Amino acid sequence: MTMLIEAERLSKTYTLRKKTSRLKRERTTVEAVRDLNLAVPEGELLGYIGPNGAGKSTSIKMFTGILSPSGGRLRVAGLEPIRDRKQLARRIGVVFGQRTTLWWDLPLRDSFALLHRMYAIPDARFRENLARYVDLLDLGPLLDTPVRQLSLGQRMRGDLTAALLHDPSVLYLDEPTIGLDVTSKMVVRDFLAELNRERGTTIVLTTHDLDDIERLCRRVVVIDHGTVAYDGDLAALRARVAADRTLVVDLVAPGPAIDVPGTVVTRLDGRRQWLAFPVETNAAALIATIASRYGLVDVSIREPDIEDVVRQLYCR
Repeated sequence: MTMLIEAERLSKTYTLRKKTSRLKRERTTVEAVRDLNLAVPEGELLGYIGPNGAGKSTSIKMFTGILSPSGGRLRVAGLEPIRDRKQLARRIGVVFGQRTTLWWDLPLRDSFALLHRMYAIPDARFRENLARYVDLLDLGPLLDTPVRQLSLGQRMRGDLTAALLHDPSVLYLDEPTIGLDVTSKMVVRDFLAELNRERGTTIVLTTHDLDDIERLCRRVVVIDHGTVAYDGDLAALRARVAADRTLVVDLVAPGPAIDVPGTVVTRLDGRRQWLAFPVETNAAALIATIASRYGLVDVSIREPDIEDVVRQLYCR
């Protein structure tokens, strides 16, 4: 099995200088990444998750050659990211949900044309890839629209195309569905699943949206305090942490807290109540019980937020 990313005891340390008086500054050392060990094989669709400040972005920046490691060994696609930065740029694609790599005032078509020249993509391959991604992501009607006029979801589809025109071996995605509506999220998720399945593109997905992980990833790596805290599948992680799910119930009329064994009302606001219940509880049976005892109008289930899952992992 070919490994696309190999990190051994990877670390990144920053020195911060804080002013303590008019003439004095205090130095503080911060370990953003500490003894990180990670191996990602070719064709993997990896969920790379953890709380804010855990070291995810710092490690991704080292994987892409933006930051130089303070220690350890790192190879991506057989290259050392810092030493072989130019060669690596042709092997990777990067999409950040809050930023765009497209030219703001140019039509989408012109941004793609510039990338064609920047990456020196053979003409035939460029035309084939562009046609494929324009079709899959429904970008045809938008090609002559300036990027600044695109919605967030449209711009994200454009960024995905831009990151893939040169056929990268590995695609890094940092919050690719942040701020998108339900329909746009579905389009992006379906596209990524097909990209991984049909072309075998290795994808490293960083997100706080647990639905992204559930729908896409076969493997999850949780990073916290700069090191790997968990490496396995999502179901095993949930079983290990046992974070509660939440049932949001809308009743016909406001009333006292719902009293059903195995649940705890965590919030009450007029006709709406929030009930926490264990992940192993049969949700359908629970909803049926509530419906038989109370005037039920609507109900929805909320899975544990990834921040809660990780937080409980460290509180055990």
